[in-house]
Amino acid sequence: MRFTPSTIFARRPTVQACLATVFLASLAGQQAQAHDPIDTNLSEITVLSTREDLQGTATTASEGVVTLKQLRTRPLLRAGDLMEAVPGLVATQHAGEGKANQYYLRGFNLDHGTDLATYVDGVPINLPTHGHGQGYTDLGFLIPELVESVQYRKGPYAAEDGDFAAAGAVRMNTVRKVNHPFGQIELGAGNYRRALAAGSLDLSGGDLLLAGEQLNDDGPWAVKQNLKRTNLLGKYTQGSTGNGWSVGLTHYQASWISTDQIPQRAVDSGLVGRFGSLDPTAGGQTRRTGLNANWVSTDKGTQTQVSAYALRYDFELFSQFTYFTRGCDTAPLPATCNGAAPLDQFSQVDHRNALGLNASHRVPMTVAGLDGIFTVGTDIRRDNIGQVALYDTQARVRLNTVRSDSVELNALGLWSQAELQLTPQLRGIAGLRWDKRVLSVNSSIPQNSGNAGAAISSPKISLIYSASPTLDLYANWGRGFHSNDARGAVAKADPRDPSLAVSPATPLVRATGYELGTRHKITDEFTLTAALWALKLNSELLFVGDAGTTEASRPSMRKGLEVTANWRPTKNLELDGDLSLSRARFSDADPAGNYIPGSMERVASFGATYQSGPWTLGTRIRHFGSRALIEDNSIRGSASTMVNVKSGYRLSANAELSVEVFNLFNRSVNDTEYAYASRLPFEAAFSGNTPATLHFHPSLPRTARVGLKMWF
Repeated sequence: MRFTPSTIFARRPTVQACLATVFLASLAGQQAQAHDPIDTNLSEITVLSTREDLQGTATTASEGVVTLKQLRTRPLLRAGDLMEAVPGLVATQHAGEGKANQYYLRGFNLDHGTDLATYVDGVPINLPTHGHGQGYTDLGFLIPELVESVQYRKGPYAAEDGDFAAAGAVRMNTVRKVNHPFGQIELGAGNYRRALAAGSLDLSGGDLLLAGEQLNDDGPWAVKQNLKRTNLLGKYTQGSTGNGWSVGLTHYQASWISTDQIPQRAVDSGLVGRFGSLDPTAGGQTRRTGLNANWVSTDKGTQTQVSAYALRYDFELFSQFTYFTRGCDTAPLPATCNGAAPLDQFSQVDHRNALGLNASHRVPMTVAGLDGIFTVGTDIRRDNIGQVALYDTQARVRLNTVRSDSVELNALGLWSQAELQLTPQLRGIAGLRWDKRVLSVNSSIPQNSGNAGAAISSPKISLIYSASPTLDLYANWGRGFHSNDARGAVAKADPRDPSLAVSPATPLVRATGYELGTRHKITDEFTLTAALWALKLNSELLFVGDAGTTEASRPSMRKGLEVTANWRPTKNLELDGDLSLSRARFSDADPAGNYIPGSMERVASFGATYQSGPWTLGTRIRHFGSRALIEDNSIRGSASTMVNVKSGYRLSANAELSVEVFNLFNRSVNDTEYAYASRLPFEAAFSGNTPATLHFHPSLPRTARVGLKMWF
């Protein structure tokens, strides 16, 4: 069934009924416990720290696990902001809130996830050959209150991390159950309304978790974004995380009006306000239904894990970035070029089904008298993309088919990793990964139909020296990769002008990483980590979804330093801070310059988590520095610092009041900034000589949200 805004409106009674059913079922299943005393702490877990202690067990200095204790107190503007629990990672937005976040990490503008592999409950979230961008990672289906932990690894050093993991990998896990059903209501500026209900049932020796969320938000925009989002979740588990199984079902759908980035010169001239839009019809709709199952068995150090998943996904996005260039490249200009309705809107479509299986087996081993662990694993995935397309549109009406394709993607990954305790103080880890891609494209442009295949091997090695029980030193080297869009891998003709030949992209692009690091547990309450790293990417061709064609990129080298600190001065207060410095450059010679546009050079964050009696407080300060927006560094993005806070007060054993304030000091800063050529009414004809100028999407002004949560 085609997904349109009207289907959301038509189904709103059904959605509300589902939410009510979830809530009432939770109440019924828990009524025997409803009058049990409830722990007055906001969390029912026993973890004392906001980050897990990995001293003596981690394989790099730049990996970690953020626990529920921090996640529950982080002010979250959107679900994707959970990714900022990863030190040095920035999650922003350059369009409507229904669209996937824009991510930045280790000198990468990751777009929507091209070089950052993301998993939820073992399911890979990145979508290859997506209509909007390779590796598109939309976390809108997450319900933040049900995320239990965020595990992160940076760099290509773990054999189990495959496609898109050049810069790193993030694995989120959701809770298996909630001890008491709860309902939650939030209200805020911009007509923000959110309702959430969740509860667990004891069923046939296991736990059935049910949850539903409904969100509406207009935001501060001159054109209301009219975001409507629905999430439904069901998860059945038996046993434990080490010996048990689970089956989960999620459904997510959203529609919205986009507020795409606008030219700074349009604001300066008074054509549009800072929170204005040049196209009130931009926006989109998306739907994601996922089924996943996990099984794990552990016995005397031997562990077997199997997870499988199935996905149905629909997406359509209407974007407007260059405004009045279509047909405005000659003089005299047609009257429409200076009219009120923008001309350059386009639509990207993605309809697909995906199936996958991940499995691993870990066993203890002894080699030449040395104790160790040997692990083997496999990843299998098939994407049947019924349609991935690009259209020229105006006010969401299709004017022209730039290209429309159907794609079959088959991916196979095999990996193994051996860890040996070489001496009482020295561990060694060697891994090898092999990946194969087979793809087939059937295009509306016959020259761009075809088949392709590629394979790549990724060796990895790490050494960990424990100088003392409180000091670990790390040396890591590894190769990884990201896949390119299948359409670009077989392309022979420019879709705008099929008479122009183009070169196909490399299906699999190699990355090589290096890292030296240390983890020092200075006291039981204070841990410091530091890492020096470098990452080299080979020359490649990137598929540009906005244009439907490939765009040449160049070999690059990124280097950097990261420092993280975690300190618990009292049992009630925990502080954490992160600093990431990076230098990203193209490594070849080009007169255009060697800066990599959009690469963050400096990211810093500071957080505080406080809990005492009925009070909790979470504060996050995020800073990212100025950065080049164009290869010659002639246009730079501005630095910004944001302060967000969240406080909670336990009114009683069964009720909690919370307040979140974003952009506490009401700073006029930007979420994203770009430099490219565009045209506004009454400007000169658009041409290849039109200069690049600054375009931006603003961060929200000071915004407050109030919530009430009740347990039953």
